[in-house]
Amino acid sequence: MGKGVSVETLLSGAGYFIWPLGACSLLALFLVVERALAFRTDRVIPPAIIAAAMRGETAAADVGDDSAAARLVVRWRSGAAGEALKAFARAEVVRLQRGLHLLDSVVAASPLIGLLGTVAGLAAIFPSQGVPDQATLTRGVGLALSTTMIGLFIAIPSLIAANWLHRRLEVLSSRLEVLVESLESSRR
Repeated sequence: MGKGVSVETLLSGAGYFIWPLGACSLLALFLVVERALAFRTDRVIPPAIIAAAMRGETAAADVGDDSAAARLVVRWRSGAAGEALKAFARAEVVRLQRGLHLLDSVVAASPLIGLLGTVAGLAAIFPSQGVPDQATLTRGVGLALSTTMIGLFIAIPSLIAANWLHRRLEVLSSRLEVLVESLESSRR
């Protein structure tokens, strides 16, 4: 196998497309870290609240924290029941989803920006005045390959992270549904 491409060569070959690709990369990193921290179980559904609800002791559960589960218990204590309580649970899930649409957009946009760089690089290869010179050919091919690679380097890990976060959200959503059902059954 030949020598690999250096990061410096890859970045310099991307031309001005490095700016939107860099923005996509930073946005994806920020969103993945922020949502991973926000989706921790103890931040969304503290074990003490779930345990108290399962034992039917929700009236004594400490809801002093600012978790989704605590907000549901507070709503339940203030009289919300049935479909109203389920609507509050759905609202909490929607609140947890914030930012995930941006991550999905990064997953879609970064390879498209890379493809746009590919098209721009290939367009630079074929000037209107005939056969390109060696430098123009090298720059055009470098732009095409660099932007495609960087776009895919951003999209692939972002896609894996987005899938993990969406699955994590499903798990948290189902646990909030269990909490709602526990609260409802303790009222009967």
